[in-house]
Amino acid sequence: MKISIKNYTFRYLTFWLLIVIAIWALLFRGLILDEVYDNVDDGLKNQKIEIIRHSYIDSSILKTNEFGIAQFRILPVKKQNYNEINRFSNEFIYMPYDNDDEPYRILKTAFYGADNLPYSLEIRTSTVEEDDLIYDLSISLIFLYVFILISILMINHFGLKKAFNPFKLILQQLQNYRIGEVKKINNIDTNVKEFAILQDNLNEMIRRNEQVFSDQKLFIVNASHELQTPLAIAINKLDLLLDDTNLSEKQLVNLSETKNSLWRMVNLNKSLLMLTRIENEQYSDKVEINFTQLIQEILADFEPFLEAEEIKVELTITADFIINFNKNLAHILISNLIRNAIKHNNNQKVIKILIEKNQLNFSNTSDFSALNSKVIFDRFYKQGQSEGSNGLGLSIIKTILKNQQSITIDYQYKNSLHQFILKK
Repeated sequence: MKISIKNYTFRYLTFWLLIVIAIWALLFRGLILDEVYDNVDDGLKNQKIEIIRHSYIDSSILKTNEFGIAQFRILPVKKQNYNEINRFSNEFIYMPYDNDDEPYRILKTAFYGADNLPYSLEIRTSTVEEDDLIYDLSISLIFLYVFILISILMINHFGLKKAFNPFKLILQQLQNYRIGEVKKINNIDTNVKEFAILQDNLNEMIRRNEQVFSDQKLFIVNASHELQTPLAIAINKLDLLLDDTNLSEKQLVNLSETKNSLWRMVNLNKSLLMLTRIENEQYSDKVEINFTQLIQEILADFEPFLEAEEIKVELTITADFIINFNKNLAHILISNLIRNAIKHNNNQKVIKILIEKNQLNFSNTSDFSALNSKVIFDRFYKQGQSEGSNGLGLSIIKTILKNQQSITIDYQYKNSLHQFILKK
């Protein structure tokens, strides 16, 4: 599952912080124990000096051969076993008060008494329990970790959220960007170098895209205008040739097919010009349009063709569909939908139009199964190899609706019918 960079940073920081705290805890424990033993050892060595000094003053101390209140004992030792080096060890000794073995630090050494005889000296002192130290240290570290975790959560929510806000706004700009729709780019104010670089590169990318798109639209307009005259001249010359009685039937057929191809080029040229004009917002005026009346008028215009093709139109009206729309674009929109239903029909030859208060449904039978709704509105996309189709009809519909922003279109395939549904 994808997460935001802010939460990823928090998760990453928390993971490594836990490891760092664990390593620090081990080092801290070792340091504390070392410091404890160092202080205890210094005390034992100091106590050793005091005991030896006192033994020269009071020889009765040399008879202390059992650990008592003073927590030391002195035992005679053979010269071959004499070792005056300070030797420290840790041992567990039973404590009646706790009814348990407790850790002790023991110093073992040797010295010569006032009688010039060798003696061994053992001094012991109670030390901190290592298990208790580890337990207390662990509890403290858990509380420390929870405190740090809560602190990071607060920093993540208030601090990092604010720090990453410019990045979030830049991403929103990128997500909302649609080519040809940008009027002005708002720069995001940030002191972060990387965010500023990202913003600059985004602005440059959008500027280049808009420039390319503008140049492309200008090229289409210029090319379409330049094509109109030669196409009209070519069609007129073909008409003159078709009137020539000296041509054979095969030549007339070839000329007729050539003329039809030229007419397809004329229609394509007109469609491209229309798309460019719509994108340039040359149809900005809006008035209240009753689409119910408009559909009836357009169906009346198509009636001769529908009768010739023997296509049956089932018109159902439950309420008037009324909305503010550009008059010319509304006519083009409905004409293209009806023309699309006619062009891609099959032998059943049925078109169903349902008019409701908030939506229009155009359905038609067809030899094709469900279409890919992700690409059917793309330019030059064709469903099959429909003769005479330039693949711009549905693209013009989508562009009109995007320009007017008052109606949406949805495609569905139900009950073997292709349905294009316009919704307010």
